[in-house]
Amino acid sequence: MAAIVQLKPVENVPQHRRSSADPRDPAFYQNPYAFYDRLHASDPTFFWDEYGHWCFAGFKQVSALLRDKRFGREILHVATREELGMPDPKLHTQAFDLTEKYSLLNLEPPGHTRLRTLVNRAFVSRHVEQLRPRIIKLANELIDGFEGQDEVDLIKAFAAPMPAIIIAEMLGLSAEAAPKLLNWSNRMVAMYMFGVSHDTELDANDAAQDFMDYLQLAIAERRKQPREDLLTHMLTAEQNGERLSDEEVMSTAILLLNAGHEATVHTTGNGVKSVLESGIDPATLFTSDEQAAATAEECLRFDAPLHMFTRYALSDLEYEGIQLRKGDVIGLMLGAANRDPARFANANSFDPFRTDGANVSFGAGIHFCIGAPLARIELQVAFSELFRRLPKLRIAQQPQYNNVYHFHGLEKLMVRWR
Repeated sequence: MAAIVQLKPVENVPQHRRSSADPRDPAFYQNPYAFYDRLHASDPTFFWDEYGHWCFAGFKQVSALLRDKRFGREILHVATREELGMPDPKLHTQAFDLTEKYSLLNLEPPGHTRLRTLVNRAFVSRHVEQLRPRIIKLANELIDGFEGQDEVDLIKAFAAPMPAIIIAEMLGLSAEAAPKLLNWSNRMVAMYMFGVSHDTELDANDAAQDFMDYLQLAIAERRKQPREDLLTHMLTAEQNGERLSDEEVMSTAILLLNAGHEATVHTTGNGVKSVLESGIDPATLFTSDEQAAATAEECLRFDAPLHMFTRYALSDLEYEGIQLRKGDVIGLMLGAANRDPARFANANSFDPFRTDGANVSFGAGIHFCIGAPLARIELQVAFSELFRRLPKLRIAQQPQYNNVYHFHGLEKLMVRWR
């Protein structure tokens, strides 16, 4: 996802509507929920000083705004850079920007509609359900690889490789390429940190260029020799005689790995941590497919992998008494919405048996996560197989979260099971 930033200062914000929390402060990103609790107790609509834009933390608000067509992920289709005071693109991030240019996550209709229609067929539930046996096999192969050890970092050994290998195989790339793809993904995702440094921008750009070079070779091979894989599907799919360009295919492939992989890795790590810290017997959580699915959904709600998703106001408008100008940014706080006490009973309690389960972790509206059906299967399988194989699993070291507020996930998760 592109980093959307407020282009012009927002003026005349009443002091009582402002809140402050430094996204780079370990006390904050290790536990943002204390901040969210204060928002829910006062006003879930607030101006976040550090970001310089309005934010919404209520479940009802966030769910509605994700579907509100007055806001969008891109702005230059309705305004010029000059009109918005937007600086010229940075020369040293050209490769990274090119990977974002045709990203499904950033496009608005009609470009978004065309691209999503051409890609969507590969991710419908009935199609990805056919991958369940392969995901189960892979989960067990990964567990086989570390089961004989006394202690392991579950993120590195299990949570990270599983979704990367699955999406690589879907695209038609080798499973052996997964570590290389993960390296590029991790370096590119660093661009979404608050206050990105020049060195981080350079490194992310290098990773983006290497990723595109690799995919260009794969695309050239598919044009000569098509296969039964997602890369070939994207190159040959047609709608009204139109096909995706190589740049669109590359952007989509990179998005599928970066966004899908990051969210699934973090939900797996955060979810295992939530289960183990809850005191609930894991054996009770996977007694049926329905309960396994409910447990995965509660993991998505309780400790979400993505905590803020931003939108541009596409015109001058008023929302809940707030005057917004065209180009103003709003922050939709997914992690806070998932803990809204107005929507969930005992919102701060991990309860896989709750009857009021729901979450906005995959978004909503036209930008609802295209990979959600696949991610849900991966999570259900990951949790079920892990706790089936390692029933005595426990945390060996106090987990710490990464310093990337938007992407809320653990640096590592050291576990034991003997």
